[in-house]
Amino acid sequence: MILQEAVEQHPLGFFLPPDTRLLMLGSFPPPQQRWSMNFFYPNIQNDMWRILGLIFYENKDYFLSSPKAFSENKAKAFCLAKAIGIGDTAMEVVRLKKNASDNFLKVVRPIEPERVLVQIPECKAIVVTGQKAMETLLEVLHGVEAPKVGKSVGIRLLERELTLYRMPSSSRAYPKPLTEKAEAYKKMFMELGML
Repeated sequence: MILQEAVEQHPLGFFLPPDTRLLMLGSFPPPQQRWSMNFFYPNIQNDMWRILGLIFYENKDYFLSSPKAFSENKAKAFCLAKAIGIGDTAMEVVRLKKNASDNFLKVVRPIEPERVLVQIPECKAIVVTGQKAMETLLEVLHGVEAPKVGKSVGIRLLERELTLYRMPSSSRAYPKPLTEKAEAYKKMFMELGML
């Protein structure tokens, strides 16, 4: 008897403020038991909200609602105020192991970037926040070369010129100090005139 692999649908879709200028794409949310809020980057072990707290508020704990949870309201209000859309590059996956590691995610259905971008006409840049996310996006972009970590390349989609950034993963499995990761993201926000 062959066991069927359990396909997991993306539980959050996309968060797209109407004036989105930057689309931030990760890979796929962790299993729900690891969530500390019902929004992107929900795992308290993931440093994305600490990175953004350091950059915009000089406080890595700005987005915490308690020592073990991020504030969904603060995260959403921030994204709305800063015109940041958030989503992931995988829409359906199979977890080869029952954990949050990108190394054990098999992408069944990737993002269709044009379907997202058509909803956010003011978007000028896409930032990919990790290796798996970049690999998944490049599979659907065809012919685009991955920028080095902390760098960007120009791409063309829907007759629009966009900048594609590749930033360090906010996962603690990525071996760089929080402050170093924050510096890379800060440089991007400054280049985009968002800081």
